[in-house]
Amino acid sequence: MLAMALTSQAQLKMFRMEKDSIPFFRGFSVSFDLVGPAMLMLSDHGEYEAALRINLHDQWFPIFEAGIGRANHDKDEVTEITYKTTAPYFRIGMDWNVLKNKHQSNRIYAGFRYAFTSYKVDIIRENLPDPVWGSQTGFGVKDMGCNMHWAEVVFGIDAKVFGPLHLGWSVRYKRRLFHNSGDLGTTWYVPGFGTNDTDNLTANFNVIIDI
Repeated sequence: MLAMALTSQAQLKMFRMEKDSIPFFRGFSVSFDLVGPAMLMLSDHGEYEAALRINLHDQWFPIFEAGIGRANHDKDEVTEITYKTTAPYFRIGMDWNVLKNKHQSNRIYAGFRYAFTSYKVDIIRENLPDPVWGSQTGFGVKDMGCNMHWAEVVFGIDAKVFGPLHLGWSVRYKRRLFHNSGDLGTTWYVPGFGTNDTDNLTANFNVIIDI
């Protein structure tokens, strides 16, 4: 009986030591997306985005993301409407590390985000034929106030390169929750959400630094 009691105490002590050897707070990381700036260079819309993520026991990762979305869509091929906007957007959410070994340097995670933006748009249509007089006219609005709330489901991978540096990619499904697109109907682009619709599928490629 004494031997069994000593063995049980030793096992319990080892379990406590192993559990306590991994602290609950494991630091935080900052990251920067590379896809949004590439889109700004190659197309007429995109984002600059950064994130702050807290590491809790290598398993839970509360995250805050912020960025600036821009669009300069000049004379759409179909409608000939010019659309311009520049505005910030914000997301808050949580990622979960789904790997069995939580404490390795690479991670596979799933998560969610709640996102919001309030933005102003310029919408201009030049050289519009007047159906009555036959002359060329136009219409436009500047600084029309809009906003959108949406939710995101996220799946991604982080891979350690060396030291504190990680590279990672994620896929996001975005679903519009509430919106106000002003007086002219649906806006063409929403900062942080993308070209406007009820849902959207996007991807990010991040440079991540653990701190």
